[in-house]
Parts: sequence; structure tokens; C-alpha cells
Amino acid sequence: MAVNEEGARAADADPHAVRRHRTLFRAVQRRRNPPLRRTDITVTDEAAVRRAVNAASLGNAMEWFDFGVYSYLAVTLGHVFFPSGNATVQLLSSFATFAVSFLVRPLGGMVFGPMGDKIGRKKILAVTMIMMAVGTFAIGLIPSYAAIGFWAPTLLILFRLVQGFSTGGEYGGASTFIAEYAPDRRRGFFGSFLELGTLAGYVGASGLVTILASVLGDGGMESWGWRVPFLVAGPIGLVGLYLRLRLDETPAFQKLENASAHRAPEAASAVESTAKGDLAKIFRDYWPTLVLCVCLVGAYNITDYMLLSYMPTYLSDDMGYSETHGLLILIATMVLLMLVINQVGKLSDRIGRKPVLMAGMLGFLLLSLPSLLLVGQGGVWAVSAGMVLLGLSLVCLLGTMSAALPALFPTQVRYGSLSIGYNVATSLFGGTTPLVITALISVTGSELMPAYYVMGAALVGVIAVACMKETARRPLDGSPPAVATAEEAAEMVRSKAPTPRF
Repeated sequence: MAVNEEGARAADADPHAVRRHRTLFRAVQRRRNPPLRRTDITVTDEAAVRRAVNAASLGNAMEWFDFGVYSYLAVTLGHVFFPSGNATVQLLSSFATFAVSFLVRPLGGMVFGPMGDKIGRKKILAVTMIMMAVGTFAIGLIPSYAAIGFWAPTLLILFRLVQGFSTGGEYGGASTFIAEYAPDRRRGFFGSFLELGTLAGYVGASGLVTILASVLGDGGMESWGWRVPFLVAGPIGLVGLYLRLRLDETPAFQKLENASAHRAPEAASAVESTAKGDLAKIFRDYWPTLVLCVCLVGAYNITDYMLLSYMPTYLSDDMGYSETHGLLILIATMVLLMLVINQVGKLSDRIGRKPVLMAGMLGFLLLSLPSLLLVGQGGVWAVSAGMVLLGLSLVCLLGTMSAALPALFPTQVRYGSLSIGYNVATSLFGGTTPLVITALISVTGSELMPAYYVMGAALVGVIAVACMKETARRPLDGSPPAVATAEEAAEMVRSKAPTPRF
């Protein structure tokens, strides 16, 4: 406005001032809103995106394969690794060991996340893959409590800590990797493959445990059959490591590095400091977003672990179903979710992340109690209907969250901030879910406690989704726009060209 008024006064005194005024106005406008150049836009390589998605998803599948195996074998592992006696105490001890690995996940996130912002996403994801595979494989080699006494649970806890520390850098890195590779308009679709890996890991774990339990029986499973699923992690880890080492660094991180290299020393030093993942800076500058992330992930993980980790134990221990029966129903539910999860990701690209996430949170808030009541009726159809209702609510979160969470933070601190927020929430609310629900049922005697616990988490999730910004079809904060084709890039340049008006 000041430039326009000055130009109008100058035009009254000097007819040639109009031209100078327009030149000045265009210069000011270019500084405030510089035109988008073709070199500012990342044109993604479809083949490279799919390789990145496959490598990241396989690591995520292995992580959840391990957690699924442990959850589905909780009763057996309680008998193998803890003193005989009260069955409830053995189960609680088994779930407590399951939860202990989550205590170190925030530490893993604070170490691996900032390193991923400093030296790159690819290298850290290779390290986490190796550690996960080694930790899981080693559990399959531990002698039983009957053979070595207290050393058995001690070694179990040790290798669970190795797993937990490594997974502290896994989800944040894998979701960041896919988000930074994917074009902006398809980030939800490609991100949904990460959680497809989650379901595949669970299905693989539950399917393998079901087959082994059917063939070997309780005696065979407690004798040696429980080791097989853990030993399978070794070959899976080698395949995942090979896929990850073949990848290039993400385009967003490469551009951040290139920009840092061409800046003045002072600016480059500031960027380097940020890239090192200064934890104090992350907590100081991004704490509101970290709180939002913790609330979203906390609600998401409680619902996730309740359905995919705790429900088989609930069906067998509290509802009296055989372990095989409960797992078969859960497998069928997860296969259904796998069939629709990518379509949910596409839907979030079209209508936005917030509506899909809100649908999932409201589904758990309103349908958890009816679903548990259906399960309590018994019978295959009633139990299946209750599980499907919960599953459809969960798939709204699964298909959307891996695209929504990385978009909360800017590129230079994305890996570190997301790893911290995600793992703090997972440590507090995710891995403790089976333990908390088991304890609540034991104290209250109510078999509906899983529903009440999930409803409380969903209420927090509804508030968190209402507070978040919509990020669908938009560039990641701190990253250039990413498109699928050169034609789309050219169209974006034309549509973003400044059009001065007087």
C-alpha cells in the first residue's frame, strides 16, 4: 500500500513516475512472492519410489512380525521363561517383558532420529534393520527357565531391549523415507504401504504361530516350536538390509544438503546444527507439534495394540476360545484390512487426512463397546462382526497416519522430531496396552475394560485430529514440491507465476 500511495503522488508530479512505480512494485512483489522455478520442483521416479516403499515396508513388517509373534506366544513364553505357579502371574510377567522394550524406544529415537537428520535416512535405516534382526533371532536361541534359571528371563529382557532401541529409529525413519520420496498428491497412497507391512507382519506372525500350534500342540510349542518364528527373522532381516542398501538418499534430504553446501558459512553452520538434531532445539521450538504428535500416536497405538496384539489373548484367556480359533478370526480380519488399506490411503489423498483420521477415532469412540459386546456373545459370526467393526475403524488410522505424521515437522528435523514424538507415545501407551488391560480386568473383573480403555484413547485422538492442520496434496514443510511427471511440474510453474495487479 505504501508503494502504491507513493507512486500515485509521484504520478501527479511526474508522468514518467508511473513506469518507475510499476518497476518498483514488481521488484517488491518478487521479493515477497518469488516465482516458482522448474528447478524448485522435484519430479519423482516411479521405480525409485516403489523401491523405497518396498524397502521401508519390509523393515516395518519385520518389526511387527516380531511384536506379533511375542503377543501371540505370550502364554507359551510365560511358561518357558518364568517360574511355574500362578498362570496370571506368568502372563503378566510375559506382557511386562513385552512392555520393557518400549521403555528404551524413546532413547533409540533420540539417538537414531537426529543421526538420520545429520547423515541421512538411508544409513540409519540400514543400522536399525540389522539390530532388529539380531535381537529377534537371538531370542530364538535362549534356553528355557528350566535349563538356566533366572538367566533365561534376563537374556530375554536384554534382547528385547536391543529390539526396542533399534525400533526407536525405525518407524520415524521409514515413514519419513516414504513421505520424502512420494509425490505430494499420492503421499497417502504410498504411505499406506508402510502400514500394509504392519498388517503383513502380523498376518505372517499369526499364521506361522497358528500352523505351528496346530501341528505341534501345546507340548511341542513349549518344547521348541516357539523358537521357529523368532529364528525366521534372520533371513528376513538380510533381505531387508539388501533392499535398503540399494536405495539412494531421499530427494528432500539431498536438496537440503545441497542447499546447505551453497550457503554462507554462518547459514550453513546453522543448518548443520539443526541437522545434528539438537534435542534441546527440537523440544524448545517444536514442543507444541511434539505434544500433538504424542496425542495422535498414543490414541493410534492403544487402538492398534488392543486389536492386533491383545485380542488373541483376550479371546483365549478371558473368553475361553482356543488359541487357534482366536488367531484364525484375527487373521481373517487383518486380511480384510490389507485388501482395503491402500484404498484408504488414496481416499486420504482425495478428501484429506483429517476426515479419514476423524472417522477412525470416532469409530473407536462409538463402536468399541458394541464390538466387545458382540465378541462376548460368542459364536464365529458375532466374534467376527465385532472384530470387523474394530478393524474398519483401525484401517482409517493405518491407511493415513504414516502420511500425516511426517508432514507435521520440517525436513531438517523431521526424522528426529517424529522419532521422539512417536516413540514417547508408543513407550507410554502402545507396548503397555496388553499389560494395562490385563491388569484392569484382573482388578475390576470386567471383561469390557478393553472397550473402555480404547474409548478414552479415542476421545484424546478426536481432539488431536481436530487440532492438526490439513497436509494432503501439499508439499512437506521445508521441502520443495514433489510431482509425478514433468508435465505436472510445468503446469505447476505456470499456475504459480506471479501476476502483478495495480
